[in-house]
Amino acid sequence: MTETHAYQRNIPMARGADIVVVGGGPAGIAAAIAAARTGADARVLLIERYGFLGGNLTAGLVGPCMTSYSLDGKEQLIRGVFEEFINRMVEAGGALHPSGVPANTAYNSFIDYGHDKVAPFDPECAKITALRMVREAGVDLLLHTLVVDALTQPGKEGRRRVTGLVCASKSGLHLQPAGLVIDCSADGDVAALAGNEIMLGRDQDGLMQPMTLFFRVQGIDDARVEEYVRAHPEELRPFGAIVAKAREEGRFPVPRKGVGMYRTLQSGVWRINTGRVLKRNGTDVNDLTAAEIEGREQTFALLDFFRNELPGFENCSLLDTAVQIGVRETRRVVGDYILTLGDLQNGRRFPDVIALCGYPVDIHDPNGAGGGTGEAPPTANVYEIPYRVLTPRDLDNVMVAGRAVSATHEALGAIRVMPPCFAMGEAAGVASALAQRAGQAPRDVDVAAVQAQLKVQGAYIGDPVAG
Repeated sequence: MTETHAYQRNIPMARGADIVVVGGGPAGIAAAIAAARTGADARVLLIERYGFLGGNLTAGLVGPCMTSYSLDGKEQLIRGVFEEFINRMVEAGGALHPSGVPANTAYNSFIDYGHDKVAPFDPECAKITALRMVREAGVDLLLHTLVVDALTQPGKEGRRRVTGLVCASKSGLHLQPAGLVIDCSADGDVAALAGNEIMLGRDQDGLMQPMTLFFRVQGIDDARVEEYVRAHPEELRPFGAIVAKAREEGRFPVPRKGVGMYRTLQSGVWRINTGRVLKRNGTDVNDLTAAEIEGREQTFALLDFFRNELPGFENCSLLDTAVQIGVRETRRVVGDYILTLGDLQNGRRFPDVIALCGYPVDIHDPNGAGGGTGEAPPTANVYEIPYRVLTPRDLDNVMVAGRAVSATHEALGAIRVMPPCFAMGEAAGVASALAQRAGQAPRDVDVAAVQAQLKVQGAYIGDPVAG
C-alpha cells in the first residue's frame, strides 16, 4: 500500500487502566496474572483479539508445550504461573505434567534432543484454565479487540511515552488510556507503533522462520505408528524414508524431511506440525492472507498423502484446523540488551536474570526443508534471560514479553516457545506492577525487588550473579 488518505474523527475514550497487557497468549496470560497479583491496587486490563485466551496455545493449536526443564531434563527451570497453569489442567484431566513425559515418545514426535519433559495438553482445557486464572487474579478482560495505533508523547532522554492505545472492535474505534503497557502481541505491535526500533528476520537476507498451519487428525492406529517408528531408529523424524522417496518423486506436498506429529491425550488423535509456508511476513496482511490459503491447501494435500502412504494413517480423517496459521517469528524489539546465541551457548550469567531456560535453538529453515533442533548449534544445559531484553530501548513506559523480545534471530529460535514466554511474561507483569506502585519507568525498577517477587510467586531464577 503506497497511497495515503487523511482520516480524522473523534473516538470515545475508555476508562483508564494502570497496566494494559496487549495480547492474551502465554506471555500475556502470565503478565496479566503476575501484574494483578503484585499490584493489588492497580487496575490491570488484558486486551485480546480473539474471543478466548491462549494465543498459539489455542488459536494456533500448537502443542505440546516444549520443555520447561534443563536440556538434560534433570531440573525444572520454568515454574511460577506456567507450573500453576499446567497443574490446573492436569487436575482437570486436560494435560500431562512434563515430569512424566520423557524424550523419544509419541507425545514429543519421538524426538530426543531438546524434547525431554514436554507437556501435552488439550486446547479447550487451556482456554478455560487461562480464563479462570486471569479472572481469579482480578484482571479486567477486553476480548475481540485489536490494538491498531499508539499515542505517544516525549519521555526522558529522547525516548517516547505511550499515553493511550487506539483499539478496534465491533463497537468501532476507541482510545484506551494506559499508565504502563506490556506488549505481549507476539509481533511487537505496540512497540513498533510507538516508534521503537525493531529487527526483522535473519541478518543475511531478512527472512523469517516459516509458518505452519497446525491441524489434528483422528482415526490413527497408534500402535502401528509406534511400531513403524521403533523399527526405523535411523530416521531423524517419523516416516523420514517414506517422505524422502516421495520428495525425490515430486509427490510430497510441502518442504519437509519428515512428519511432525504429536500424540494427544485422546486415543487415535494426533497434532500435525508438518505444513511449511516459506518467505512470508507475519506482520503483512497480504502475506498472512496468502499464507492462510497456502497452509490450508497444504493441509488437505498432506491428508491425502498420509492416508495413501503412512502406516497407521489409512483411516485417518481431519478433526480440526487451527484458527489461524502458526507464526514462529516476526518483529524483534531492540531493547536495552540484545540476547545473542553466544549468551545461550556460553550459559552467560546476568545480574538481572529473570528466567532460566534449557530449550535448544529451534530454527525452521526460512528457505527450505531443513532446520529444527536436530540441525541447530549447541546451547548450554541452562541459560539465562536478562531483564533488559524486556525493556524497549526507545520507550519509557512499555515492556515487551514473549516472541518479540530483544534477541537475535538465532537466540529467539530458542526462547520463542511457550514456557519461556510464560516466564518472560510473569517477569514483565511483576516489574510493571512494581513500577506503577513506585511511579517509575520499568527500566528504573530495582531488579532485585523484581527477582524477590518472582520467587514469592513461585518462579525460579537460581542464584543471580552479583552485578
